[in-house]
Amino acid sequence: MSQATAAPPPPDHYRHERGNVLRLAVAQALAGANSVVVYATGAIVGATLAPSRALATLPISLFVVGMAVCTLPAGMIAQRHGRRAAFLTGTGCGVLTGLLAMLAVLFGAFWLFCLATFFGGAYAAVVLSFRFAAADCAPPERRPRALSAVMAGGVFAGVIGPQLVTHTMDLWLPHVFAATYLAQSAVAALSALLLLGIRLPKPGAAEAGRGRPLGVIIRQPRFVTAVICGVVSYLLMNFLMTAAPLAMQMCGLSQESSNLGLQWHVIAMYGPSFFTGRLITRFGAPRVVAAGLLLTAAAAAVGLTGIDVAHFWATLILLGLGWNFGFVGASALVLECHRAEERTRVQSFNDFVVFGTMAFGSFLSGGLLTAYGWDMVLWLSFAPLVLAIGALVATAGARAAAAAEAEAIGQPR
Repeated sequence: MSQATAAPPPPDHYRHERGNVLRLAVAQALAGANSVVVYATGAIVGATLAPSRALATLPISLFVVGMAVCTLPAGMIAQRHGRRAAFLTGTGCGVLTGLLAMLAVLFGAFWLFCLATFFGGAYAAVVLSFRFAAADCAPPERRPRALSAVMAGGVFAGVIGPQLVTHTMDLWLPHVFAATYLAQSAVAALSALLLLGIRLPKPGAAEAGRGRPLGVIIRQPRFVTAVICGVVSYLLMNFLMTAAPLAMQMCGLSQESSNLGLQWHVIAMYGPSFFTGRLITRFGAPRVVAAGLLLTAAAAAVGLTGIDVAHFWATLILLGLGWNFGFVGASALVLECHRAEERTRVQSFNDFVVFGTMAFGSFLSGGLLTAYGWDMVLWLSFAPLVLAIGALVATAGARAAAAAEAEAIGQPR
């Protein structure tokens, strides 16, 4: 059921569309920089502080756990108090992330660093609802573009995050990265100030108490396919990106090479968002998702061909492109599966499933990398891709059959 079946919004509902989308896009860039800092440094600091090298990627895994655990509470805050309250709660977690990580480095406290990255995941969970907030600001025909415009803000995260690491990591020697985490906290505080000016519609009684039961909504084949594709796109991006910086270090490559690889990866993740919305409008979300899954497969295939800097960079860039098409396309599919009054529940449930499943992959990647090497991490990426492509094909076949049946019924005998 599409949102279009719900009652039309009030005339001024979209009055602040441009200002809101712009603020959300800039906040996406700042918040994305925080996530990049965690991914660029988490496994390296983890390897330094952890009691065992096998726990090196645990901080990043707990970042993903924080995303999963905090998605539903963030949705509840948004439903009861409005999206802005949820956004400010998230940025507060972002400030706390930087401060706790700085203290963990100063005192050599591994578990405090893990707590810091958990709060970072809570911040990231809230940030990922920016895309749906942008869609709420726009009329139905412009929702894919509004969603992708906010995601495009992540292009600047791809520049800000790695450069933040490169220019601050040695400012507080011998405590490498301590200054980076302090700067990360300041960036989150700046994002909070920006979001204070956002103007979003207040949650109404209709949204809080009406709509179909969640069980009915999530059993729709289209919704199931959207969730599977979103899970696989984000799971594999995180699975490979979590291991890549440590794998590059194990292969004797420099931290600067790793930072630049992540920079271009994040730019590739968000750069296509300038036109992904138009592609979805023209070709449909399922085709865009399929293109993303194929690009992710190409990323793993390139990674298997060598361990030079160029191979890692090409893998990370293709992985970013695949994530953009796969995840933005899957998000657009979710928008087609609920009514306006059901949006907060359905969107937060979708993100909870995506990030909850992604946590397993994040925990798995570190152990696989240290025990079996980078090639094994890459080979295992192909199995989820087959599942997601199969779900897309099955849903497309079911829709084609339903359309043919409806057309046959409508024809005169």
